[in-house]
Amino acid sequence: MKKLLTLFFTVCFLLSFSQDRKEIGNTFIKTLLVDKNIEKAHSYFDASVAGQIPVDQLKAITEQLQGQIGSLKNILEVNNEGNIYYYYSEFEKTKLDVQLTFGENNKMLGFFLVPHKTFEKPDEKTTLKIKSDGIELNGTLWVPPSNDKKKLVIFVHGSGAHDRDETIGENKPFKDIAEYLLSNGISSYRYDKRSYSNPETFNEKSTVEEETINDAVNAANYFKNNADYKGYQIIILGHSQGAYMMPEIAKKAQVSKYVFMAGNARPLQDLLIEQYEYLHTMDPVKVPAEAVQEIKKQVAFLNSENFTLNSPASELPLGQPAAYWQYLKKYNQLNEVKKIKAPMFFAQGGRDYQVTEKDFNLWKETLKSDKTAVFKFYPLLSHLFIAGSGKPSPKDYETKGKVDEQFLKDLTRFILQ
Repeated sequence: MKKLLTLFFTVCFLLSFSQDRKEIGNTFIKTLLVDKNIEKAHSYFDASVAGQIPVDQLKAITEQLQGQIGSLKNILEVNNEGNIYYYYSEFEKTKLDVQLTFGENNKMLGFFLVPHKTFEKPDEKTTLKIKSDGIELNGTLWVPPSNDKKKLVIFVHGSGAHDRDETIGENKPFKDIAEYLLSNGISSYRYDKRSYSNPETFNEKSTVEEETINDAVNAANYFKNNADYKGYQIIILGHSQGAYMMPEIAKKAQVSKYVFMAGNARPLQDLLIEQYEYLHTMDPVKVPAEAVQEIKKQVAFLNSENFTLNSPASELPLGQPAAYWQYLKKYNQLNEVKKIKAPMFFAQGGRDYQVTEKDFNLWKETLKSDKTAVFKFYPLLSHLFIAGSGKPSPKDYETKGKVDEQFLKDLTRFILQ
């Protein structure tokens, strides 16, 4: 499970506009990431933010970023939504949006690195915003114009900051699935993940409830309580982290069916060690032995009696705060999944090195007495359920593909049966 370095500043966003902001942002990015004039770049922050991130900390973050993604090569395009500007940027190792938030005085209130957000002309007929914990989920609702089978699927993302299509590189697995479902008379709702649309709402007390669970439950409740969807069966589909947290989502949402795509049945920290070790064998330069030892050290500390809610995030896996890990340590998905009293569909790719057949078999063994649970294993599919060949690696995500048709047929059959 991937984690992009994201800086969170909890501030009040002031929605004023200035024609100069695009150029101010360009200059800030160049000053910070090209000229490496940290003090000058720091002067672009609003006073409310500058006090939270001193110059030496900004320098350390910048150096860490360069080690992870390489030097800035080019800014490809600039888009904005009100006072939030997205600078689609090409780095040596990846392409990301540098997201800048401006205040009324054109000083910066926020600086984030997030996956690229595609700006398309919105289709007002399919746009749907749903209230969830004081924020709005920006989503897309597709309802078949004819042959409506009265089934509606809600998509729940994997870990990381994802848009509604779960865009990873050139691939959009959620959009692929939604298109296929629509062609078979099945409605769907997919939304931008909160960590993507509202990263400023996270702090050191945030857990996977805020990241994943609450929004899935609130989206389900919206459709369950909406007269326009009376008589519809609601299905929740979770991928990776979404499937991992599905038993907890099910406890609160209580819908008709659940779909688990590549969900880990083992503790997340155990998978992290396995992933780091695998990636080290694939490319010892990108993932050196020191990185493997560091994650092992962090996981050992997390699992020890020395871990408390006051433990610093710097000593914990992925740099996530103690509250986040405390929640996951108490969570047992295998115990909770046995409490679900609705049909479940488990799908797993054989070329998935992030969540593996070990997890698939654990789900299967746990639910061996549940005659409504369906299990499908696809030897040639990756974590994104796209077919491939050769030894699985992160390069698979860079290759454009489509979600496998056999998986889509099996999924559709499960939904309609």
